[in-house]
Amino acid sequence: MLYQFPYKYIDRSRFYFIHEIDDEDTYVQIIGHITEWHTIGTGAAARLSATFTDGKHTIELVWFKGIKYLKLERNTQYILFGKPSRFNHQYNFVHPELTPMAKVRPEMTQGLEPYYNTTEGMKRAGLNSKAMRNIIAELMPLLRQSGIRETLGIDLIEQQHLMPLGEALANIHFPKDHIAIQRARERLKFEELFYIQLQILRQMKRREQNEGFRMPIVGKAFHVQYHALPFPLTNAQKRVLREIQTDLKSGQQMNRLLQGDVGSGKTIVALLTALLAVDNGYQACIMAPTEILANQHYETIIHLLEQSASGIKCKLLTGSTTAKQRQPLHEQLRNGEINILIGTHSLIEKEVQFANLGLCIIDEQHRFGVAQRAKLWEKNIRPPHVLVMTATPIPRTLAMTVYGDLHVSIIDELPPGRKPVQTLHYNIERRTTINQFITQQINLGRQVYVVYPLIQENEKLDLQDLQNGFNQLCQTFPDYRISMVHGQMRAKDKDEQMQRFAKGETQILVATTVIEVGVNVPNASVMIIENAERFGLSQLHQLRGRVGRGADQSYCLLLTKLEISKDTRKRMDIMVATNDGFRIAEADLQLRGPGDLEGTQQSGLPFDLRIASLTHDGQILDLARQVALFILDADPLLEDMHNRIYKQRLDILRQTVVNWGEIS
Repeated sequence: MLYQFPYKYIDRSRFYFIHEIDDEDTYVQIIGHITEWHTIGTGAAARLSATFTDGKHTIELVWFKGIKYLKLERNTQYILFGKPSRFNHQYNFVHPELTPMAKVRPEMTQGLEPYYNTTEGMKRAGLNSKAMRNIIAELMPLLRQSGIRETLGIDLIEQQHLMPLGEALANIHFPKDHIAIQRARERLKFEELFYIQLQILRQMKRREQNEGFRMPIVGKAFHVQYHALPFPLTNAQKRVLREIQTDLKSGQQMNRLLQGDVGSGKTIVALLTALLAVDNGYQACIMAPTEILANQHYETIIHLLEQSASGIKCKLLTGSTTAKQRQPLHEQLRNGEINILIGTHSLIEKEVQFANLGLCIIDEQHRFGVAQRAKLWEKNIRPPHVLVMTATPIPRTLAMTVYGDLHVSIIDELPPGRKPVQTLHYNIERRTTINQFITQQINLGRQVYVVYPLIQENEKLDLQDLQNGFNQLCQTFPDYRISMVHGQMRAKDKDEQMQRFAKGETQILVATTVIEVGVNVPNASVMIIENAERFGLSQLHQLRGRVGRGADQSYCLLLTKLEISKDTRKRMDIMVATNDGFRIAEADLQLRGPGDLEGTQQSGLPFDLRIASLTHDGQILDLARQVALFILDADPLLEDMHNRIYKQRLDILRQTVVNWGEIS
């Protein structure tokens, strides 16, 4: 109960008279008694009206719910508490709290009163915020008399000037003042983030003890490919390759996260990393979440390998690979003829066996389940080196928690010659202007994406939107050829439509978010996003990344309804203002919080935060990580007498939290 923290506080130290009420937004409390009451109406429409006096003036109290549970008495002195409202130019109270003076605890009128989140089910069972407050108030004398076992070391508490745990828990519920709340919050937030960091970093330290395949050679395959590249690598790509090479030759298993904005050149880094494994006698695999993306990686890599004529054998394995094609592929994989295998979930099937898998590269890794990724680790006697890649920039605080046990590399530089995509926000009443712009761009030889939202909760309705949009475009542009792609199509039909657009046979591609990741058509220079208000910032940024891949100026048009919310307006303004994926990711975290950064399919965090916030508590998180790292550097196993308290606490926390980090 003590860890059910309040979400707000209201000052109960001041008592008002009825004539002093002059603000509908301020909670007030008044001492007085009820002079009369009566029920108005019957059945579900019934309401209870009562007259309350402070001895000089009167005010009306009204209840619409729970009337049968109210027990009002005439000669009882009450504390009336609530937020006043106005009706017919008169103040009244709707559903106020009435507490008989005889039952008022000192905590309830001495300063700041806590308010607790409750569910409808809890309220039906009588556990509203007031009931929670009463139960926790009962615990306060016990907390003060018996105390509570400390969960941080005394040295750490003194060094960081933290409140002791018992004092912090007392002050988070019944604080003396705002300074007490602040200090209690700081203590509890630090502890929460400290133990997350301690667990993550201990996992990383353990993993660093894992013996990895040693890959010290930078050999022929790498050098031939490097010098045959049709363009020079950016400094960011070179830096990332050096970080990866250091990992591969260290003798420890690599676990590295590669972040790079859309179009930053992660595929080239993936290929050159795979060739480092090949030069050292190992096989590599690249796993992508969709066939479209796997095919694109394969085509890009095959094209580069053909240009270098290095003799490296690369194959593709997806759900569309036929049984006839699979048989020789499996054989060549087992005898080591295939150096690099690219594919989808098909790579984790039991019959896929490598001769000597030394490196796994996983693209858009958040789209795979942990258990799926873990199956790849079993393809060799020791876990292979792991490079996970994402084009979704991850805010710094999230990277330090969700990916805190991985080493992080960032490609923060776009290839030279790329022009920033120009982003514009229009409401749907500007349709004529938008259609003229589409005509102008297609007449210049460009191609256009038109994307409709597809939200799983209402797939049929969205598909209808898509079909209607397709039909309207066909009527508006009868001289242009138009393709359509959505998630309910067969993979073969979808691929056929995508290929027609990629080859320039169609000028407009109408699609859902299936094109969010991994579609590369340099000639497409316009991205139109219909109902942009239904997309999050990260998704809008991903979609915008489908254009701007050629030398021409590209455009992203965000179309919304005329009337949009304040949050939607903020999202549109951010998209118009910047192309920087990391700035957008930070803004997304501010607007949406961490729980929904990967959409409805993932709750975001592998742990529950009761009081800390990744959005607002970056400084405390930094400090918690530094302290945890300092402790583990000196005592990795937490065996020192002073550190046993941390080991014991982690063991307790492990019983309630699934530690996916041990798997992946």
